[in-house]
Amino acid sequence: MRKHKGFSLIELLIVVAIILIIAAIAIPNLMRSRIAANDAAGAANVRTLNTGEVTYTTTYPTIGYVSLYSLGTGGATGCPTAATSTGACLIDSNLGCSGNANCVKDAYNYTITVENSSQDYVIGASPVSTTGADRDYCSVPDAVIHFQPDTNTPPTAPITVDATCVALSSL
Repeated sequence: MRKHKGFSLIELLIVVAIILIIAAIAIPNLMRSRIAANDAAGAANVRTLNTGEVTYTTTYPTIGYVSLYSLGTGGATGCPTAATSTGACLIDSNLGCSGNANCVKDAYNYTITVENSSQDYVIGASPVSTTGADRDYCSVPDAVIHFQPDTNTPPTAPITVDATCVALSSL
């Protein structure tokens, strides 16, 4: 009798089943790792924005706190040779996007709301989607980063800036 070389259908099905079991275990861990990395990047970018605000108010003390637009390139395609109060180039162009729109970077929408009456600000970071990150971040001039589980809405500046953001857990 002649022996056949190769694999039987049962052997191939067993190998495919083992691969699927390993994938079912690995993929959720990979997703949790990605969410953790996006959350860490969100907190780091809020810290960068706090540093940018402090540097800006030190450089331009008569103007005070400003929006993402002025902290960034001020709408220019790159940093001008000399930074100005409307384009300070203190943050990268992704974070300092044009206009007053939300700026998206690392799975988060970033906003800075300046309260003109008290010259305070709120930096807000809210996930773009619920599958990419799972925390909202905010910070005020005390530079402490606060967070809460994602509520699908970016933090905004209320009449008293400190009340909403500071009441949250801090990092």
